[in-house]
Amino acid sequence: MLCSIETDKATIDYEMQDEGYIAKTMFGDGAKDIPLGTPLAILVDEETDIPAFSDYVADSASEAPVQESAPATPEPVVQASSGAAQTSAPATPQVPAGGRVKASPLAQNAAADAGIALATVAGTGPGGRILKADIEDALKNAPVPAAAPQKAAAPQIEIPSFDSGAAFTDYPNSQIRKVIAERLTFSKQNIPHYYVTVQVSVDNLMKVRAKLNKISESKLSVNDFVMKAAAMASIKVPATNSSWNDEFIRQFANVNMCFAVQTDNGLMAPVVQNVNLKGLEQIATEVKEIAGRARENKLKPEELSGGTFTVSNLGMYGVNNFSAIVNPPQACILAVGGAVKTVVPNEDGGDEPFKVAHLMNVTLSSDHRVVDGALAAQWGQQFKKFIENPEMMLL
Repeated sequence: MLCSIETDKATIDYEMQDEGYIAKTMFGDGAKDIPLGTPLAILVDEETDIPAFSDYVADSASEAPVQESAPATPEPVVQASSGAAQTSAPATPQVPAGGRVKASPLAQNAAADAGIALATVAGTGPGGRILKADIEDALKNAPVPAAAPQKAAAPQIEIPSFDSGAAFTDYPNSQIRKVIAERLTFSKQNIPHYYVTVQVSVDNLMKVRAKLNKISESKLSVNDFVMKAAAMASIKVPATNSSWNDEFIRQFANVNMCFAVQTDNGLMAPVVQNVNLKGLEQIATEVKEIAGRARENKLKPEELSGGTFTVSNLGMYGVNNFSAIVNPPQACILAVGGAVKTVVPNEDGGDEPFKVAHLMNVTLSSDHRVVDGALAAQWGQQFKKFIENPEMMLL
């Protein structure tokens, strides 16, 4: 394994594809915020080629050709990418034609960001080529413009210090944790949430589950039934299987079900595709496999994208009722509590006026821009029907 790259959704291990030697590494363990396209390491065929890259500098990788002492055909440079490392040959500087100013791509980007005209910068590279260092020198030597009148600053809210003098330990936020915070903050601040809770009996479900587990190759869990029932209810009430866009509401034909998995690196929400079209045994098999890979940080990209509805189940932790935050761009997320023994009226016609039933609370959090209250209530009715009569999911 050459490196382990932490993206916004998972940690991806990049393994060596060819034989050879690592001549140079540009960053140490835990390096953060590396720009896309930045070389991470130099790979060579022969061990004797390693000394040629002892003075290799990352910033010069895309600005100047390798010195003559380097191997005639250098091996690929491993570069940072948006999901996993990519392997690409070092870019050869292109000399502009037609008398235009010659500048490296990094210099062009730096000049554009700083608002500097390339024609005003003297190049120190081969043939007068402008390098990134030239742009940085120009910025240092540029005259400081007169300060423009500033508007009155908005009043700042003072946040009290939490330092109570007690012992503490600071844990750095991982990239996954930062993305979770960013997405959930965006969701809570920008999506008009509302919540509809439905109480369902799972007694009949437990009986059906016990029978099916005697013949099923994969052990069925209550959550497998919940995912199937939620998918079937979403087909009956399509608005709950949608996403909001400024100009339209996109409604999906099938239900790609996200399910929450707690891992050592944070909360993950992998996807099971087309749950409404699959049987309980297939759902159970895929959920176990995907959840296992999620905990090992080995999820495939397609298992982390394309979800249209999410289920979050905390019943196994003894939670009876809770509300979840919508997972954008989806319109709905279902929060599932644990089943609790409850005394209820006996409507089965028996001699006893009361009986004990296992009741479970589920709360549908919805984006009110897409799903109106009446639609959420209709979804709850459909879900209750499928959960309390699981054989109806076969129809």
